[in-house]
Amino acid sequence: MVTVIAGLLVHRALPASPVTDIAGDALYTVAVYAGLVSLFPTLAPRIVALLAGGWSVAVELFQATGIPVELARRFPPAALVLGTGFNARDLVVYVMAATAALAVDLRLTHRALRHRTVPGRSISR
Repeated sequence: MVTVIAGLLVHRALPASPVTDIAGDALYTVAVYAGLVSLFPTLAPRIVALLAGGWSVAVELFQATGIPVELARRFPPAALVLGTGFNARDLVVYVMAATAALAVDLRLTHRALRHRTVPGRSISR
């Protein structure tokens, strides 16, 4: 939830710039990662990272079709999920964000497992 709020703040409250665009893209992928962990807590973190990055890349490639911009014209909130314009740089951002989310997840899981058991999460996967 914190990631979604941060993403909306970057999207709505800060002036548009390459930095806010990159931050928003990264937060989008991290939100997808967190959502997948919430829905499927026993899924291996590496699989979660692949799915989060893969979803984000697929959405970006879908933007190249022009369909998301048309959907956003008809239903503006669709732009928050599907975006509106293709940018190849975003593909790199998504991969880096999924990798960063994985690294944080593995680190936190490892630290928690040293102190206590974390239901549904394991670093051995």
